Amino acid sequence: MKVPSFSLKLITAALLGIAAPLAAAGEKPRVLILATGADKMTDGKPTGLWLEEFAVPYNAFTKAGFDIVVSTPKGGDVPVDPRSKPTPEQTAEWADASKKLAGTVAIADVDASKLDAVFVPGGHGTMFDLATDEGTAKLLTTLNADGKIIAAVCHGPAALVGAKGTDGKPLVAGKTVATFTDDEERAVKLDKEMPFLLESKLAELGAKIDKKPNFTAHAVRDGNLITGQNPPSSELVADLVIKALAKKSAEPTEKP
Repeated sequence: MKVPSFSLKLITAALLGIAAPLAAAGEKPRVLILATGADKMTDGKPTGLWLEEFAVPYNAFTKAGFDIVVSTPKGGDVPVDPRSKPTPEQTAEWADASKKLAGTVAIADVDASKLDAVFVPGGHGTMFDLATDEGTAKLLTTLNADGKIIAAVCHGPAALVGAKGTDGKPLVAGKTVATFTDDEERAVKLDKEMPFLLESKLAELGAKIDKKPNFTAHAVRDGNLITGQNPPSSELVADLVIKALAKKSAEPTEKP
């Protein structure tokens, strides 16, 4: 049985929980970060991406050695929710990530066969485009059928609403999922502004909701699906993605 030369390092990193670079030159795992392109709620209030949920995982993925592609349903610049304005310290830490929010690739131009994983950050904007976007549903359905890692945090799981499993049922049916809860939505007083409550919608589709008290960092993995509850969960989701790809990369490339 032939094992890649970098496998021992990957296995060690996975066991120790170390977000070490995963791949040698020319072998970088490719991760698509799929962000919202919606900048307004139904009533006209500004919305968009929650910056922390993009920047924290982006930095973790970069440190792990991933090749990162950023996409939105129609391509172009990613709108950032003004409520997620970073502190001066975060502005410096997230500078490289923020640059990637300009000129994103349209979903229609993404080649699913070249991806190892997709990560969907939240922000209320996802509720107004990713939840109903046919391109998003098609991409996630394809990636799931190929056994690729699908991850999302906070309102990011809205992208899962239209995706299907290999059995034709909703992708989340029977899956343990963490997402921004109905109670958290009410706590930020935006429950009346949403087209639906995300926790309730995913439960209707058959998801098993796994949640913690409001705004507690929490992430879960069920097979190839990784989800997190809220903005503080971003780092936990990124860590689970890194470990999942480390395990995949460390698997033998040839059967005995």
